[in-house]
Amino acid sequence: MGIRGSVDMKALRAKFRVATVVIVSIWIGLLGLYYLLKPAVNGCVMTYMYPTYIPIPTPKNVSSAKYGLFLYHEGWRKIDFNDHLKKINSVPVLFIPGNGGSYKQASPFISTVRSIGAESERAYQGGPLEWDSHQGYPSFGEGVDIDLTNILLPSQYASMLDWFAVDLEGEHSAMDGRILQEHSEYVVYAIHRILDIYKESREARAKEGASISGNPPKSVILVGHSMGGFVARAAVVHPHLRKFAVETILTLSTPHQSPPLALQPSLGHYYAQVNQEWRKGYEVQTSRSGHYLSDPLLSHVVVVSISGGYNDYQVRSKLESLDGIVPPTHGFMIGSTGMRNVWLSMEHQVILWCNQLVVQVSHTLLSLIDMKTGQPLNDVRQRLGIFKKMLDSGIPKNFFVSTQLQLPKKPDHTPDQNEKVNPGLGPGGTGCPSSSQWSEDGLERDLYIQTSTVTVLAMDGRRRWLDIQKLGQDGKNHFVFVTNLSPCSGVRLHLWREKGTSTSEFSTNKQVVEITAKMVHIPSGPAPRQIEPGSQTEQAPPSAIFWLGPQDMHGFRFLTVSVAPRPTVSGRPPPAASMGVGQFFNPKDGEQMFSSYQLISSLYSEKDVTLKENHPLALSITFSVSLGILPVSLSLTTTGCGIKKSEFPIEESGDEETSRLCKRRCFPPVALAWDATSGLHVFPNLYSETIVVDSSPALWTSSQDSDKTTVLLLVDPHCSYRSTIGVSVTASAGRFLLLYFSQISGLCFAVAFFALMRQAYAWELDQPIPSLLSAVESNLRIPRAFFFLAISPIFFAVLFSCLRSQTLPPIISFSIIAILCYVFANGAIVLLILLSQILFYVAGTLQVAVKKRWQVCERNFSFSFLQQFINISTSFASFKVIRILVANPLLITSLLAITLVCLVHPALGLFVLLSSHVLCCHSALSSFLMASFRSHAQTKEFYEPGSEGEGSVTLRNFNHDDNNSKLFPTDEARSGSPEYKRSYGDAQLEIFHHRHGLLVLHLLAALMFVPSLVAWLQRIGIGQSFPWFWDSVLSIGVVLHGLCDSKPEFSFYFFPIPGIPTLEFRLSFAYLFAGYFSYLSALALAPYRVFYAMAAIGIVSFAFRIIQRKNRQNGETYHRSRKHSHRH
Repeated sequence: MGIRGSVDMKALRAKFRVATVVIVSIWIGLLGLYYLLKPAVNGCVMTYMYPTYIPIPTPKNVSSAKYGLFLYHEGWRKIDFNDHLKKINSVPVLFIPGNGGSYKQASPFISTVRSIGAESERAYQGGPLEWDSHQGYPSFGEGVDIDLTNILLPSQYASMLDWFAVDLEGEHSAMDGRILQEHSEYVVYAIHRILDIYKESREARAKEGASISGNPPKSVILVGHSMGGFVARAAVVHPHLRKFAVETILTLSTPHQSPPLALQPSLGHYYAQVNQEWRKGYEVQTSRSGHYLSDPLLSHVVVVSISGGYNDYQVRSKLESLDGIVPPTHGFMIGSTGMRNVWLSMEHQVILWCNQLVVQVSHTLLSLIDMKTGQPLNDVRQRLGIFKKMLDSGIPKNFFVSTQLQLPKKPDHTPDQNEKVNPGLGPGGTGCPSSSQWSEDGLERDLYIQTSTVTVLAMDGRRRWLDIQKLGQDGKNHFVFVTNLSPCSGVRLHLWREKGTSTSEFSTNKQVVEITAKMVHIPSGPAPRQIEPGSQTEQAPPSAIFWLGPQDMHGFRFLTVSVAPRPTVSGRPPPAASMGVGQFFNPKDGEQMFSSYQLISSLYSEKDVTLKENHPLALSITFSVSLGILPVSLSLTTTGCGIKKSEFPIEESGDEETSRLCKRRCFPPVALAWDATSGLHVFPNLYSETIVVDSSPALWTSSQDSDKTTVLLLVDPHCSYRSTIGVSVTASAGRFLLLYFSQISGLCFAVAFFALMRQAYAWELDQPIPSLLSAVESNLRIPRAFFFLAISPIFFAVLFSCLRSQTLPPIISFSIIAILCYVFANGAIVLLILLSQILFYVAGTLQVAVKKRWQVCERNFSFSFLQQFINISTSFASFKVIRILVANPLLITSLLAITLVCLVHPALGLFVLLSSHVLCCHSALSSFLMASFRSHAQTKEFYEPGSEGEGSVTLRNFNHDDNNSKLFPTDEARSGSPEYKRSYGDAQLEIFHHRHGLLVLHLLAALMFVPSLVAWLQRIGIGQSFPWFWDSVLSIGVVLHGLCDSKPEFSFYFFPIPGIPTLEFRLSFAYLFAGYFSYLSALALAPYRVFYAMAAIGIVSFAFRIIQRKNRQNGETYHRSRKHSHRH
């Protein structure tokens, strides 16, 4: 009883572990789906347009393709297409739609050129954007020596943009590598055709005697959305593309590193091939001896990638990065959340029509045109500088480092006593432009601030003096100032070596420096509206931030904040409500760290933080776990604002009246979050918000910086707050599924391989083959099995990183996420096993019931027509060909599956293999159920209750049915065999368990090809081609694995090594190796590589079967039988 109780307890614990895994997986899955399916608010404004598409004719000497090329024209009036094509002489831009996109689809949510084309037309008519000197200058990273102060933006645009678009018939290029390659080839043709059109147009105008000026364009600007951006890059490295035909590429939400779903092997191969060509393209061409031959092949190409941020669920910012593909001297990635004049995160399709982004992109492309030539600039540095200057917000990363909270150094640093100072420096300097300056002579009397905090409540025309030495004591050596006043025209800041009266007098004596242009623009929320004339409004949200560090103020005694009088010189209308708050503070006073334990505990218990009055204006909050995986819900409630005597007690500070009154005194909080991958995220008017960044932490390729997120919180120091911070459970679950879906997909194969390993190992030890569910239960045992299968591959991954001299990932978070993904994959596989088992048992039970009912009906009734049908079928089956096919079902399956794999589509061949597994599983399980029914019936009828009394039992003689005894041999019929050890039902159950494991593994493989199959079905009737070679080869290997190892007795093979006859290569070792390989492939976000493992096992199994058959013909064999033989 003690031993049996111990065994039962172990089984109960195993089932409890599995149940826990399943429940957690379902819980995470449901919460994640709820978050991902919930509509996202992006704040974008719709772009309206009046499109006309002009088809570009195909030359007669070129065969007509299934794709098309069109020229976009903005306007509702009808035009003559041929006449319009003769007049084009602007800068050509080719738009390439993404996955499933087309130029002509009506919905504005589809990849279309309309929004950008329409807005670029308006941008050209309206002229360049107004450039404010306070908007700041972004800085390039290390290794890029480009001074943006020397990058001049045009005062007017030299030429318009001619927008072309390719019609790719809405094909799903993200699902199939063949389609992606065909799109790239057509884009190469489209580029050549566009350049030829300009030559033809020029020649046609010359024949008509029209005036011709300038030269035809030599290059085309490529703009691609989603997969269209990758198609653009693939076209650039295509061997047939003309040299210098493409020099500028702008991509929108494009996955550059790898496909969003790297499921198809050929898709992953094509991505790797194109990216490798790009890496080589930026390498200097040298001879074998190392001598210089030529510049890099792609030295003239600039690539800029724009990501949609955390609201883009289809492509993450990590995939849109250009790191390792394009050097920083030729390209960069920027998130829409940190783009100048945009500041928004947007969905994958919204990025095409979001007016804020479309306007900025249109002006950026127009700024690339040379004023002299009317064509795009040739200099790579100038083009890259314009992209950086027009798109980047200018807020640097070191803004979020507490020890270096300062703006980047300007080229004109703070001068010493011997340097000349020019107070009227342009946008490149620290002074305000002369056009925006206003005289300080008319200012009201000066104010001398005695506290560390200075406040501006109105445009009062006063200058506020702050003594740096006095107010900067006790470590308060940093100064921050936030305001909604326009820099230069509304507020100006100066540093003084000594007290003076006029900046104009002291500037010539090098005693004062204007530093207004160090102010950086930030997005502001909606401005408050005045309820009634003369009434007090709520405080306005800040729109600019200014920061000085101790090195910036070194050598100066005073800092002045000068506020313009209400009527400004620039003519701009003053804001409805003016605000400005500055403070000297110690950054360490505002630092706060949230540890991993605090964040995890906040999942069920939110953390409260109290901010009393006179707190630091800038609070630096560091989260030790990236907000990309654990987004936090942050809420700020005003609890006080200096109102000491009011009609309501302070204890009721949460009252609505308190909040209403305090909003008139406290400016709305602002949060700025920085992520190493996606950059800047700004959350204005922050009272209750979910803070999330689009990072990809805890990956094999993640850097150490991606593990943390720093949030800079700007809150009014005059007010007190109660802050509540808690991790959002639904957002965390959604981000987990979003970031690690590829990893989970690959780990599902690892779980299946490990389960097959457990089955093969049991067969090799002459033990009963366990069910697939029992195998998964065994692999989840802690600590031995779990450590060996779930944790060991992580050590191998870290070891490989060390051997290849790669940057180590954040080991702790990397290990935790990998284990969590592995557990989730186990839960998904268990659900798949349970669902398939239920279906098989229901089908088997129905078949047994129908068969028994049929046998009863057959005894009682005569069906002559059925007998005739059986006789005809028997005579038909007597043909030799039919007998051969019936005797070799595996041959039929293999021929049909391999034919479909090679000539039609790999998924169809894998479905044939799955059908074979399903039929075998159903047959084996039905046989097991019938045998169990027979055994139960024998026992019941052998001891049947008698009619003589309740307690009497009559012993009856049971006569076996002839048909049943032939189909299902009873234990008595085989008990005399010397080889018999187990019942027929047990043997059939083992066959079911074995084929069920293969079914689950190959079902996962078939699902990997389903997206490609969907894309293939869409192309039926348009144009078909044979599958890619590697897809066919790997799928043939999978088919061979399913057929060569279709029976348990086929699942054992070994190759004795000469001199070491006991060393064997067992199938369990092969499955273990395949599981480890799948695990590492999943960690590398390349789940398609699992096909290598399956194909290798299939090819080795097939080779062993051939060797085994040849050895049998020679009278030799290396195949060892089990001790317990089964009659299958």
